[in-house]
Amino acid sequence: MGNARINFAIAMLNPNLEEIQLTKEEYQRYSRHIILPEVGLEGQKRLKAASVACIGTGGLGSPLLLYLAAAGIGRIGIVDFDVVDESNLQRQIIHGTPWVGKPKIHSAKNRILEINPTCQVDLYETRLTSENALDILAPYDIIIDGTDNFPTRYLTNDACVLLNKPNVYGSIFRFEGQATVFNYQGGPNYRDLFPEPPPPGLVPSCAEGGVLGVLCGIIGTIQATEAIKMILGAPNTLSGRLLLYNALDMSFREMKLRSNPQRPIIEKLVDYEQFCGIPQAKAEEAKRQMQLQEMTVQDLKALMDSGAADFVLVDVRNPNEYEIAKIPGSILVPLPDIESGAGVEKIRTLASGDRLIAHCKMGGRSAKALGILKDAGIEGTNLKGGILAWSREVDASVPEY
Repeated sequence: MGNARINFAIAMLNPNLEEIQLTKEEYQRYSRHIILPEVGLEGQKRLKAASVACIGTGGLGSPLLLYLAAAGIGRIGIVDFDVVDESNLQRQIIHGTPWVGKPKIHSAKNRILEINPTCQVDLYETRLTSENALDILAPYDIIIDGTDNFPTRYLTNDACVLLNKPNVYGSIFRFEGQATVFNYQGGPNYRDLFPEPPPPGLVPSCAEGGVLGVLCGIIGTIQATEAIKMILGAPNTLSGRLLLYNALDMSFREMKLRSNPQRPIIEKLVDYEQFCGIPQAKAEEAKRQMQLQEMTVQDLKALMDSGAADFVLVDVRNPNEYEIAKIPGSILVPLPDIESGAGVEKIRTLASGDRLIAHCKMGGRSAKALGILKDAGIEGTNLKGGILAWSREVDASVPEY
């Protein structure tokens, strides 16, 4: 099965161009490509014959899908199971306001066909898993990783290794992004860059740390560029080079990537949630939650309405989050300050003799803060659901973000 897939991939990367014809409309549509000596008629036929699978239609998937469709890629596969949220629209430019609440893959297909109605768009409305990854990705020449979590990145990498597929990688966070090409012409793969995943929770998500919207367009467009270059057979891809971009400095730099001859041989797909320590982290979080006292937002509202003055409400989010939305009477003490120890003493003073209640956006960071405080001898109560629950269930005037 594995050899059959590898041979299939090699055949698809070298199509019989005599069988590929462009219509009169396609000559006009792609004329700016065809007049490029590096592309020409043969290159445009290669693009039409090519197939690309994109995992995710978020910040990275949005721009790269738009440009792949516009470039004339003949077949595009999209893997996603999420729905469009209003908070996505700041950076996920393939989606529009009318699609809020609807599946992302249908929104993406609709926009792709508006750009290029000749493109074949395959939809996989499912989470990519160890059980389905090989079957979903096998028919495509190139795989593009537009995901934002470590289990799926390792899964995508290992599936590409087993299928002998190039894996175009990108990642973004705040004002920084990176891109490279893995598993291409004997080059390094993701495990050469990150042999082991970081501990769960060490790297904040974009929902916690934020991301500059246009950064997604820059990195996603670089990913699309690399895919097109491979299809055209162009030299000097990012294989073996990690491109690092800083939007604040407007600077690019490179790191050399080399294959590690001692890396483990990938023979099968595994449980990537387990590999990345997610179940253990969730179990530890659940244990910590069980050891903490909790209260609902309705309980907090009743406490506030009663006029009680013997409690202090601490908000452990970041200062910029506090500017967006706050619960009346809350005092900001960011989690990093608590982790460093400075915030612990501040809270010890604030809560002297009073009941301590802590909250964050959804409850996770405040639970972590209360665990640190408990080790320092300060007991407290966690607000279940955080300020998001407060906005949805108590005071709708408090903005969601």
